[in-house]
Amino acid sequence: MPILTKPDLMVNTDCSVYHIAMKPENLADTVIVVGDPQRVHEISEHFSDIDHQASNREFNSCTGSYKGKRITALSTGIGTDNCDIVMHELDALANFDLRTRTLKTDLRPLTIVRLGTSGAIQPDVPVNSFVLSTHAVGLDNLLHFYKGTPDIIDKALTDAFSVYAQWPQDLSKPYFVKGTDRLINLFKPYAVAGITATAPGFYGPQGRFLRLPLTDPEMINKLQNFKHNGHRVVNFEMETSAIYGLGTLMGHEVVTICAIIANRTTGDYNPDHKKVVNSLIQLVLDQLTA
Repeated sequence: MPILTKPDLMVNTDCSVYHIAMKPENLADTVIVVGDPQRVHEISEHFSDIDHQASNREFNSCTGSYKGKRITALSTGIGTDNCDIVMHELDALANFDLRTRTLKTDLRPLTIVRLGTSGAIQPDVPVNSFVLSTHAVGLDNLLHFYKGTPDIIDKALTDAFSVYAQWPQDLSKPYFVKGTDRLINLFKPYAVAGITATAPGFYGPQGRFLRLPLTDPEMINKLQNFKHNGHRVVNFEMETSAIYGLGTLMGHEVVTICAIIANRTTGDYNPDHKKVVNSLIQLVLDQLTA
């Protein structure tokens, strides 16, 4: 692989990567990514010691120890575009010499767990429960920019959904990508397992109609009623398809587990979801160090 140019791999004067402002030595092998920058602090409160903290834009990071295991907590902000930044810069920290901008010979796989909040679309997935994403269906267009995507998507699910949904041609073609089996099995006893729909926005892309009419008013019904080989779509969020797709292409282990704070079908919503999120933080930390 050729030496990357300075604009391709942007490095700050202190030899930290451009956006997330971390240096290679700041990064643990296990990374918990969250959308909300404040949630990094909520995770780090559980650490017995802290050896790194940084903040730049929406990217807060903290590395410390929990039960003797070194863990990095990092906020991505909202959306697959932000996750494109985070996944590439985490991989750069792990697998590039930032001074020479060259790829290392021995690649370092990371364990990346997205801990988030989400809205359910199935009536039997209650508010304050946890959902584990076995797959993501990407309603965004991000992964289509990367060569190798056809090799990692779940073709059976993707093809079945394409036939079933009659997706509008003006929208990005949905794709299904799987999480890492080892991590899925780690959290499966504690959550409802299913497919997570990753949308490129919070309102129209998730079927919300406030004032602007929707291109496909039946989108939620299509997702809700899709079933294939025992799989079904159970929730909406805005990051997992990027984490699963890019992580798989890069050779990292990836999984998402979310606290359900709303249900689009039943109309339930928990505006004060701090308690359920804290329970999820405790669960994730304990399982990662079991």
